[in-house]
Amino acid sequence: MDASTFYALFSATCFTLTGLWWNVVRARTDWMADTAIRRTIGGVYLSFLLPALMGLFAQVGGTESPLIWRLSFVVISVVGAVSMLRLVSQARGDRTARAMRWTQLGTVVVYAAIAIIGVAPQLAAPLGLSGIQVGALLLIVLVALGHALVWRFMVTDEAGRGGDE
Repeated sequence: MDASTFYALFSATCFTLTGLWWNVVRARTDWMADTAIRRTIGGVYLSFLLPALMGLFAQVGGTESPLIWRLSFVVISVVGAVSMLRLVSQARGDRTARAMRWTQLGTVVVYAAIAIIGVAPQLAAPLGLSGIQVGALLLIVLVALGHALVWRFMVTDEAGRGGDE
């Protein structure tokens, strides 16, 4: 599969996941009453929205205009990493489950790796891949972590609070 086709399917999937997440949230109005839970909901939302946006920019830039995808990956990854770091820093005080905090921290690491590939795509060469291909693999990991966040959020009592400090 070529990168353009992958990113087209990937973006559409991520936007669908974003919409599905909002349907879940809309059905659970009790979640919106708690500031900590709202923050976690927003973190899950970004775990699907930001990769979708990166996928769109990768389609626009592709191999013809690599600066577009590279710059967007860096900027969007910085936004994602900073947002998730804020969640992680507040999570312990919010009584967020340890597994949820570790998953959030994992997303920060993946965002950092995506930003690094955006800055220096030549780092992918030893793997026999292009920068945009490694970016695609990292985005897959990011969405998998988003799914892990949803899972932890949905199966933990009190929407992500586990009391396992």
